[in-house]
Amino acid sequence: MKAATFATVAALALSALPSAAAAMTVQEFLTSANRIPRNPMALLRSDTRRLMNEFSGAFKAVRADQAAAKAAGRRSATCIPEGKISLSAEQILNRFNAIPAQRRSISVNQAVREWMAEEYPCPA
Repeated sequence: MKAATFATVAALALSALPSAAAAMTVQEFLTSANRIPRNPMALLRSDTRRLMNEFSGAFKAVRADQAAAKAAGRRSATCIPEGKISLSAEQILNRFNAIPAQRRSISVNQAVREWMAEEYPCPA
């Protein structure tokens, strides 16, 4: 009986967590970023780390898409050079703020994908 109750509670708790499939939108990213103070202590905040992880995950997804396209012999939408690409918080926020308000419902992944395709296009 206790095991069944525990299993039910655990299932409910897990279902309340946001899923990985629920991607953060650019508007949600900007709203969260605007709440973070611009000082060195901001790096210690959990919401700062969450945004950094969101952007990093989006960037890794774009790189993975690029590698998968190359491995399959297809032309990729991006040709990001190997190695480290350094982007500051200001560059990211400036780019996301430049997205028109009516398009800010796109995911951070899609915004990064579009940005990298513009910044690092593949030759035709």
